[in-house]
Amino acid sequence: MKKITTFLLFFITFSSAILAQETAKAKEQGHEDKNKFRQMYDLLATPNMYRTASGAPGPEYFQQQADYKMDIELDDKNTKLFGTETITYTNNAKESLDYLWIQLDQNLMARTSKTPLVENSKIDPAISAAGFSRKYLEEKFDGGFKIDYVKDIKGAPISYTINETMMRINLAKPLAHGEKYVMNIKWNYNINNYMIDGGRSGYEHFKDGNNLYVLAQFYPRMAVYNDVEGWQNMQFWGSGEFALPFGNFEVNITVPADHVMEATGNLLNRAEVFTPEQVKRYALAQNSFDKPVVIVTQAEATEAEKGFSDKKKTWKFKAENVRDFGISTSRKFILDMMAVKLDTKTVMAVSLYPKEGNPLWEQYSTKAVAHTLKSYSSYTFDYPYPKAVSVNAQDQGMEYPMICWNFGRPEADGTFSDRVKYGMLGVVIHEVGHNFFPMIVNSDERQWTWMDEGLNTFMEYLAEITFDKNFPIDRGPANLIVPYMSGDQSGIEPIMTNSEAIKQFGNNAYGKPATGLNMLRETIMGHELFDYAFKTYANRWKFKHPTPEDFFRTMEDASGTDLDWFIRGWFYTTDFTDIGIKEVTQYYVSNDAPKEFKAPDVTRRNRRKMSGPLVYMISSTSQDLSAKNKKALNTKDITTLDEFVQTNFKPEEIAKLASPKYFYEVTFNKPGGLVMPIIVELTFEDGTTENQTFPAQIWRMNDAEVVRTFATQKAISKIVVDPKLETADIDVTNNTWPVIVEKSKFD
Repeated sequence: MKKITTFLLFFITFSSAILAQETAKAKEQGHEDKNKFRQMYDLLATPNMYRTASGAPGPEYFQQQADYKMDIELDDKNTKLFGTETITYTNNAKESLDYLWIQLDQNLMARTSKTPLVENSKIDPAISAAGFSRKYLEEKFDGGFKIDYVKDIKGAPISYTINETMMRINLAKPLAHGEKYVMNIKWNYNINNYMIDGGRSGYEHFKDGNNLYVLAQFYPRMAVYNDVEGWQNMQFWGSGEFALPFGNFEVNITVPADHVMEATGNLLNRAEVFTPEQVKRYALAQNSFDKPVVIVTQAEATEAEKGFSDKKKTWKFKAENVRDFGISTSRKFILDMMAVKLDTKTVMAVSLYPKEGNPLWEQYSTKAVAHTLKSYSSYTFDYPYPKAVSVNAQDQGMEYPMICWNFGRPEADGTFSDRVKYGMLGVVIHEVGHNFFPMIVNSDERQWTWMDEGLNTFMEYLAEITFDKNFPIDRGPANLIVPYMSGDQSGIEPIMTNSEAIKQFGNNAYGKPATGLNMLRETIMGHELFDYAFKTYANRWKFKHPTPEDFFRTMEDASGTDLDWFIRGWFYTTDFTDIGIKEVTQYYVSNDAPKEFKAPDVTRRNRRKMSGPLVYMISSTSQDLSAKNKKALNTKDITTLDEFVQTNFKPEEIAKLASPKYFYEVTFNKPGGLVMPIIVELTFEDGTTENQTFPAQIWRMNDAEVVRTFATQKAISKIVVDPKLETADIDVTNNTWPVIVEKSKFD
């Protein structure tokens, strides 16, 4: 009997379990919060004493300092660079450091570099003989640093380990908080011809035998150590650019005596390297605010490029609070300058170019530099450095503190098209603008390309449209990013993707972030709120190391605008915008209830709507709306409504009341994943228009579709969503009512 009881109990329990499972299957499963307006605590780093929740540096924020003294010599005949440097590294972190990391970026060009091995390699259907020879027959260029020694301040060797583009300094004892470490490094390398071997710097060889040098990443450089990831010692594979600490530089550069040079920092020995006449011209340029003054003329440059002097000349530069150092030198250079008046100071706009750059460069380069400094300063902070230099280097576009190289040259006869002109102007504005992002607002380019390229592209757009109202803009406005946003998802990554893993680099790191900022400024936040927040970010983080969280939080904190929905969608996903009109229904005012009308029960929530005389809204189907003979009743004809108005309002109040005659219930749907404001343009039968914008939060309760009613005095003939293409909507065929039927070519 006991056994039977046990069996029955088991059977009943098992049967109950089956029933419970069946019931659970029948019910809809629970889910996590997927609302597009949920806050971003799951994505952003936790605020701390280093970086606050407001996006500002915290009370414990620190950054390291790396100071350099260098002696550099250029061997022009053998295109080789020799250098010695003394690095003084200050540990401002509270913790001790067991080792230091130094970047050896030139090792990207070494014969042993692994960078070529991580790229796909396919057979070219056709290739030039010279290209075939370089690719398959010739010995690879012998680039990369040759380290002669690394010594301490007493001359004793320091242990070091090289790992591709990184070198670890093996400290004998930990470097404590507040301590300085001094090391001396001697090195050399073969300079690459960037027209043949590629690279972000190197030299260009001319038919007349001269070289034009743009030298960067030319010295072993300290890596960044910070509170976010410790040492930023990610290998340099070629795409992710550079993360560097700030410091002071004293650099002596020895070159052939007939060279003209510019570099980062103040030139300390101008009278020694320029002629007395050129020094006088420089003095004139310091007071010329409307046009450039030519310091080294084309005639002087043309004469110099014939000489190939065997003598030497040393140029001495000093720069304070910069993160890097760049040099450009050649005997072919023409040099011009002009002064730029900012709110709090005067700085110099400078251009260096060979005669092959004229007349394009003498007409536009320095003026574009000056305009860029003024434009960027107005949105951020007054440019803090003494000068900004634009160098004409073919097939180059690269930036360093106070100096950058830019492509764009006319034809041999001096003529140039608008395409060449605006291409040259665009790259000058862009590269000079990089002085602000990331040379001063010093984000981590090795990790987040968009933080400098995207912000800078947005600022470039603002500078271009004020430089020339007819400037052919290629990035910034929302409609220009649509081809990318609507593309194959297998070729698209979120903006928040590491620099080395981006397939469409220009669209992802330049175009989409710039578009997002422009949308925030023009459509979502407005100029006043956006500009204040953006300027706050720039000033909080100038001469510091911001992260994406610092930018996002500052933009919200300084503007009082919740942007989590936009940041999550635009930066962390590949969702796209597609908002359309699903249905339009017109309603007519009536005093008589329709036959099918059934009054809802009066509840606490609707009791006010259902009290007093009722006004009934009679609908026509959306298909009937094309019938123009449908006439709405005048609200004044409705006795009960008229009585209500007369009873509840004074005559002067009645005069101010609206008197809508037409009522349109519009259902908007959202096939796309992104939420955006709904921007609506109503066109009336008399041709007049009215615009209304509903904030993105209208989607907070229903991510698929929302309904809005438009009460108007005039009949509506057309409704368009996003008429000015402000939201990067990838499909505008569903944006218009009545639906526009496109005729086929046959029709």
